[in-house]
Formats: sequence, C-alpha cells, structure tokens
Amino acid sequence: MTGRIGISLGDVTGIGPEVTLKALAAGADADDWRYLLIGDPALLDRLNRALGLELPLRPLAGSSGDERFLVHNPFVESLPDDLAAGSPVAAKAAVAWLADGAARCLRQELDALITAPVNKESIIRSGQPFIGQTEFLSQLAGAERTGMMLLGHDDRGRWLRVVLATTHLPLRFVADYITGAKVELAIELASQACADLGLPRHRVAVCGLNPHAGEGGELGSEEIEIIAPAVQAARARGADVAGPFAADALFHDVFRGDYEIVVAMYHDQGLAPLKMIGFETGVNWTLGLPFIRTSPDHGTAYNIAGKGVANPSSMRSAIQLAQQLARAKR
Repeated sequence: MTGRIGISLGDVTGIGPEVTLKALAAGADADDWRYLLIGDPALLDRLNRALGLELPLRPLAGSSGDERFLVHNPFVESLPDDLAAGSPVAAKAAVAWLADGAARCLRQELDALITAPVNKESIIRSGQPFIGQTEFLSQLAGAERTGMMLLGHDDRGRWLRVVLATTHLPLRFVADYITGAKVELAIELASQACADLGLPRHRVAVCGLNPHAGEGGELGSEEIEIIAPAVQAARARGADVAGPFAADALFHDVFRGDYEIVVAMYHDQGLAPLKMIGFETGVNWTLGLPFIRTSPDHGTAYNIAGKGVANPSSMRSAIQLAQQLARAKR
C-alpha cells in the first residue's frame, strides 16, 4: 500500500458521505492507497448500496491490514437514517469524527486527513463552540501558525491559489483584525506551500484591503501602515513577494501566470474569484498543521442531499492533493 488516508464524513445530513463514496469509487482502480472512513458504518453501507458503488467497506476492528476501505465510528451511538437536515445529533457526530481523525494523524497512524463538509451553524446550535474545521484542527494540534489555502483550476488547467490573512470574520471586523504579523505569516505559509507543491517558482502577490489598494491613503491607510511594511519585511527575509496590489486587477494577473499564489486580506476577497474558476475542483488545504489536511471546497448542500446527484469532483481533488503532499513528505 502507498499510504493511509483518513476521511471524516462530516455532516451526514449533507452530501459529505455521498461525495466521499463516489470519489473513492472513481479512483479505486487508479491508486493503491488505504482509506479509513471515520463515520457511521450502517449509514455508509446503505448509501454504498443505494448508489450502486459496491465499494468493499470493512470494519477497522479486526481488519487484517490488507483491506483498502475501512470504516470506524468513534461516536457513541449509531445514527438513524431519517435525520433532518442540520440535526444536532449529526452535528455532534461530525465533530467527534473530526477529532478522531486529527488524533490519528497526530499519532502518525494516518498520512493525511480529508474532512468532508460540516455546517457551522448546526454545530453551534448543537451546543458546541465552533468557528470552523481549520480553527478546530489547529487548536487540537496546538498549532498557532496555521492558515487557510484554497486552490483550484479551470477546464484549461489554469490555477488560482489563495492564502487568507483572515478567515471567518464578519466583514465589519476585518480591518481591525489585519495585522502585520498576520500578513507576514500568510506570506510565509504561501511561500512554503509553493515548495510543498513542487512549483518551480514561489512568487507571491499580496492584495490590498481597500479599493485600488487604498489610493495612496485616500481610501484607507491599512496598505501604507500594515500591509506594505509586512511585504517589505517578508521580502527582506528572502520571500519572492510583491504588493499590495488592487485586488480587482490582481486576480487577472495571477490567473494568467504572473504569480503562483495570492495572499488575500479576507474570506470573500480571495474565495469569490477562486470559486468562479474552480468551483468543482477547489480544495481547502490547511497550512502549518503538523499533519496534512485537505477538504473539498463546498458546503453540506442540504438542498441536494439524499438525491444522488452531488458532484464528487472537489472531493476527488482533495484526495489527490492529500496523496501528492503525502508522497512528497515521505
């Protein structure tokens, strides 16, 4: 076997289990990786039959070591098959599965963890404090210098790769949360990501926060006081970085190949362009963790869950990236 990858199934009232099984079935003959599906085995068996995939799912307990598709459920109860969308029980199970996958990575039982989508609102309503999977995993791992990277490509193989200086914040708080340290960290993580991906160049472009990158201070001072000094500090340490640039034009330049990665100041500044060109191939990669973690770049999609029509392309991309990074790490 090439390696061991864990997949936490996320919110089972969404499309996570469906895209997971479809993606594994699509690549079953193309690799020899071993997979541990962390979730409810009865639910997976029902879905496996309903989708006609015939994946040979086997329980982790008592496995011989030769099976490729293993299932383990650390949650204390089996889930009924009639859960409503956003069920508190499903939310609690999703967090338990996520924590189990992280623990196995930290014990080096797995080479990578792929996380199927969860719903933040459902988790919070179930009584669990939660910001996002990236933040949850960072806290479990005791990793303080982490970042969120999204990457995807269009049907012509043109890539966008985006690292976020801030993540899940209300827009009115963003300016107050942007600091030189955050921007420098994002640049550092972006540069390292280029190396981890095996890219021949490590050119990083940094967005401004304000329209037209602040117009020399006329539309805001963050570029002058925070972002430009952070870029200069990173460049002094050897990073191939430039900016801040007006974000509305920068993504065009990156998409045509002028830079490898963009550092965006806030969530929608970076992810709207990425999802525009690579919605079906987009992957969320957590940088700075002591283990590899990727995730499909979409949500639970409650509106199509259970209909058998979910597209597994993003999950397949997440699996392929995890394999690429694990091979390089080895």
